[in-house]
Amino acid sequence: MVVVMEERATEQQIEQVVARLVEMGMDVHRSTGVTRTVLGAVGQGRPDPGLIGVLDGVHEVIRISEPYKLASRTFKSEPTVVTVGEVRVGGDEVIVMAGPCSAETDEQVRATAAAVRRAGAKILRGGAFKPRSSPYSFQGLGEEGLRLLHDAAKAENLALVSEVMDISQIELINRYCDMFQVGARNMQNFTLLRELGHQQKPVLLKRGISATIEEWLLSAEYVLSGGNTGVILCERGIRTFETATRNTFDVSAITVVKKLSHLPVIGDPSHGAGRRDMVAPMARAAVAAGADGLIIEVHCDPDHALSDGAQSMFPSQFDRLMAELRIIAPAIGRSICLEPAVRSGRST
Repeated sequence: MVVVMEERATEQQIEQVVARLVEMGMDVHRSTGVTRTVLGAVGQGRPDPGLIGVLDGVHEVIRISEPYKLASRTFKSEPTVVTVGEVRVGGDEVIVMAGPCSAETDEQVRATAAAVRRAGAKILRGGAFKPRSSPYSFQGLGEEGLRLLHDAAKAENLALVSEVMDISQIELINRYCDMFQVGARNMQNFTLLRELGHQQKPVLLKRGISATIEEWLLSAEYVLSGGNTGVILCERGIRTFETATRNTFDVSAITVVKKLSHLPVIGDPSHGAGRRDMVAPMARAAVAAGADGLIIEVHCDPDHALSDGAQSMFPSQFDRLMAELRIIAPAIGRSICLEPAVRSGRST
């Protein structure tokens, strides 16, 4: 249920409505828009819309038909902007996150961070704990990898996102990163999602490998219902019958989610195709479809990467892609980060 307050509703009236909903067994989530306050009531209770509608200051009461309540456009019509460090995701600017699949060495992480920052990325991505299909594959450096990523991000003035695989890792990753990433394999790890709902830092939630859009949004609901409103959705490709690519990058999901939910959504063309030569076309398509950002794997020596080298771009390829995106974004009313030399006013 959504309770829309009148434009001039007082704080006392709002608090009285909240108290009444709580009495009825509901958890209440407040969203303050430009002109009105909206209260989202979720839970096992069965509030009577008629009793709520007659309370002072209430403009209207709306039942939400979608199973995901807090993630829906009905609860919040304006797009949500999520702050990652000092970076705003979901506004007019298309935000690019880039970096290696895994932290391997200090030299590799620092060189890649410097390269993606020069090209215009604002968030460094990199894994320290790697969920691999084979137990014999490289599993990541753990805390040492987090330290390498953190130091490189700080040196280049980038925010940092890294994957969390288990509740036991939350405290550790929280010390080093600006955003938690939930990978496709953990999209329905509801215990993990509930705990991330109690954290202060935002969550990047990747779509599960065979998940429907509704299941994806319901997973976001687990985080939102815990009180963490900083959720960014990530389309990373789904498993279909096609074998020519690693996954099938569902570009249409970006436009569907933008219509159904107020949450920002980004694209992951690296995992979406699994092939280096297809990353740029998929990235261009995602931005044209309305993605609020991209997350891209970049490695200075991808042919010798310890994980996902086949889908990692060379820095020169990433430079070229960013130049192309600077042409596409303005055509659809968006902007994208200018190269550092241009941003500082220096000619190139």
